Amino acid sequence: MTITEKILAAHAGRDQVVPGEIVDVELDLVICHEITTPPAIRMMQEIGVTRVFDPERVLVTPDHFVPNKDILTAELSRRLREWVKEQGIPNYFEIGNHGIYAALAPEKGFIRPGMTVICGDSHTTTLGALGCFAAGVGSTDLAAALATGRLWFRVPESMRIEVRGRLPLGVYAKDLILYVISKIGVDGARYRAMEWAGEAISALSMEARMTLTNMAAEAGAKSGIVPPDDVTLEYVRARTDRPFTVYTSDPDAEYVERVEVDASTLEPIVALPSLPSNGRFISEVEPVPIDQVYIGSCTNARIEDLREAARILRGRRVAPGVRVIVVPATTGVWRQALEEGLLATFAEAGCVVSTPTCGACLGGHMGVLAKGERCLSTTNRNFTGRMGHPGAEVYLASPATAAATAVTGRITDPREFLQ
Repeated sequence: MTITEKILAAHAGRDQVVPGEIVDVELDLVICHEITTPPAIRMMQEIGVTRVFDPERVLVTPDHFVPNKDILTAELSRRLREWVKEQGIPNYFEIGNHGIYAALAPEKGFIRPGMTVICGDSHTTTLGALGCFAAGVGSTDLAAALATGRLWFRVPESMRIEVRGRLPLGVYAKDLILYVISKIGVDGARYRAMEWAGEAISALSMEARMTLTNMAAEAGAKSGIVPPDDVTLEYVRARTDRPFTVYTSDPDAEYVERVEVDASTLEPIVALPSLPSNGRFISEVEPVPIDQVYIGSCTNARIEDLREAARILRGRRVAPGVRVIVVPATTGVWRQALEEGLLATFAEAGCVVSTPTCGACLGGHMGVLAKGERCLSTTNRNFTGRMGHPGAEVYLASPATAAATAVTGRITDPREFLQ
């Protein structure tokens, strides 16, 4: 069996499962934020469910509209806050100690190998970087999960992405995932588990692996997963002493598809509007003028991402006429960036730094685009209208490419600043 099949089998009380069958799975953790959870709370109330299955196995943080931008979002957050108090949920992270859930949960030690985790958010796939099964669900399934602690899944077929070699200078996990999606398309992994392996993956940090699994959703995958190794175990044990089980795929595990990539041949990638699959090597991309650069989101706002951006921006200025917004993923990342002098670097370069939020990625706030504007963003989606006006254009790239573009005011190869 694959690692994904083993995790689902163990949580279904089975010796084995096969792709395509429906299994009822026990959940180790349910994560909630202020967008999809209030509808789930209402559904629970409508059917008479008054208590969550286990307050200790629920994690809650507001992360999309932080601070609230209007009355509607203030009401959503208030409802979430009141519900947390009613239910006695201890793991609530209020503004000032909050963060984008997909970054906050592993940072705080809530994610461990072998777990089953869901959230009412498609980028829950991020958490599979730690060797667990993590999937996004809608509010209806979220309500069922909060009520029972269980959820049914169709066991996904697994596809294996084998990445040999090493990523060259100036090429990052974001470039790798944009390259793979450009090859397989936005439905190339539809309802599959994207399992990553190979020398290049072993060489990646945990934060870089989270970038890969984050964008599994952009290929249509049900989940993304990286089998645990020493890098995983060191990351997890530094954050929690709670026990966990490490699962790995059998040598003869069956995959529906295998994709091979030679990392050493890659360049920085830019995904052109309006699909994540429109990736091009930067040598093939026109130096399009940019109005806004956004460095943030659940994809690329961890401390390593900010370090790479600051490495290029240090001692340089943002090009005239360009707005640069930097949004650390969590309060912890924000504080660490402050201590390392990264926030000062951004400020001196002419950037603005926000409190953690993922509001701009979905056109919510803190970076919404006007008609005709172009943004180079480290987020994960560049659909028409995703970050604001449908007449705006969004290009996706790594934090390094974003920083290089901020300096020149046009889409720029970061390697020009890394020689």
